[in-house]
Amino acid sequence: MQFFQSKFKEKLVETLKAVLPILAIVLLLCFTIAPIPPSILLTFLIGAVLLIVGMLLFNVGVELSMTPIGERVGSIMTKSKNLFVIIIVSFIMGFIITISEPDLQVLAEQVPSIPNMVLILAVALGVGIFLVIALLRMLFGIPLSHLLVFFYVIVFTLTLFVPQDFLAVAFDSGGVTTGPMTVPFIMAFGVGIAAIRSDKHAADDSFGLVAHCSVGPILAVLILGMIYHPDSMEVVSDAIPIIDNTVDLWELFLVEFPTYIKEMAISIFPIVFFFGIFQLIARDINKRTLIKIGIGLIYTYVGLVLFLTGVNVGFMPAGNYMGQTMAGLSYNWIIVPIGMIMGYFIVSAEPAVFVLNKQVEEVTSGSISAKAMGTSLSISVSISVGLAMIRVLTGISILWFLVPGYLIALILTFFVPKIFTAIAFDSGGVASGPMTATFLLSFAMGACEAVGGNVITDAFGIVAMVAMTPLITIQIMGLVFKLKEKKLHKNAVYQAERTSLDAYGDMEIIEL
Repeated sequence: MQFFQSKFKEKLVETLKAVLPILAIVLLLCFTIAPIPPSILLTFLIGAVLLIVGMLLFNVGVELSMTPIGERVGSIMTKSKNLFVIIIVSFIMGFIITISEPDLQVLAEQVPSIPNMVLILAVALGVGIFLVIALLRMLFGIPLSHLLVFFYVIVFTLTLFVPQDFLAVAFDSGGVTTGPMTVPFIMAFGVGIAAIRSDKHAADDSFGLVAHCSVGPILAVLILGMIYHPDSMEVVSDAIPIIDNTVDLWELFLVEFPTYIKEMAISIFPIVFFFGIFQLIARDINKRTLIKIGIGLIYTYVGLVLFLTGVNVGFMPAGNYMGQTMAGLSYNWIIVPIGMIMGYFIVSAEPAVFVLNKQVEEVTSGSISAKAMGTSLSISVSISVGLAMIRVLTGISILWFLVPGYLIALILTFFVPKIFTAIAFDSGGVASGPMTATFLLSFAMGACEAVGGNVITDAFGIVAMVAMTPLITIQIMGLVFKLKEKKLHKNAVYQAERTSLDAYGDMEIIEL
């Protein structure tokens, strides 16, 4: 009991630190330059409470359940040493978990020119294939940078054959399909596989699975764009709810709860199913640990239901309305710095970011701290949201940002330590989670509508931008880390030589 109390206390502090700044920013804007109706404000505040409770339960649940499940499944699979079994199981796991990801359903609705099921199956196929590729890379020690360069060259070559209206949605797909349910499991899965290896590069290769799983959906959607030729797409914004009384407010949330209860049950089932099969085969977990994992799964499930309901019902309307209001001002350029401030703080409220930062700190034995990771991600998302707001105001093609951005990121892979490259490309998928895909995207869509822009080409793409900038900032952090390490080594060598020379001089004096 004391264990659970300490966990809840620790996670509550982390959750409040993450959510309160963005809550304060939105409230400040509401009472100054971006007034919103009281009904939307009240909906936002209730959403914020659900978000805080949901994140708290999710963070405790992931630590108790998803992380140990992923690590055990990964280590058991690798111990089998049957390559065929590893490939088949990894593919099925990636395929089924992706189909269960709720954000993928949202993406499918945004692409009316392609049948929903075709898009979902294609993206799931892409993730399944790339999870296998990522796994084989880890097992055979293939450099991550070489594979990333190869696949991103293919991605940007395909953009030449796909309609421009389709590009933003295609790149967004790489971020939305690595959601809060799949990321913790896949990352822990990678740590479990790497733990079997005893070579010095095992820790470096424990990251990188999410990086590959983010490429698969982009390729899949681009290929579909070539097949279906969606010349133009339209998107209709969800109506902003106007609530007349408290009963209507209660019904608004009550109607949506069953949707997310069902979605999260479907999402969590494949992971529980696979874990059950592996446990029947291995039987290596005692009853007490199984009970703890079971409690953790319940926390994770309830937490995600509350979190997604709060974000989708409470945050989306507020984001859309605020975007419209601020973009309608005579000084609408203000959405750029405000977007940057929101981006800086909002990434801390992404559920999977907590998991990534903690795992990085543990795997690197504190060499890369969770605080350093958090700061780097906040800076990167701040920059990306600022650039996305510039796109909303100007209508600049997303390729003018993505091509140089990915080029810089891929060049850096050859100069920074391997582990920073893997963490950077994983961070891209992790940072572009439900908070970005709902609140920030709604904000961009509202602003785009107010300035009369094309929502599909100008507002969409914000998820892709958020997924890109961490590739650069985290690798720059790696470059700084490498230079500092080199300087420390040089100073240590100089100090050793100086000590040696001093000792030699003392010996000469003694001889005389």
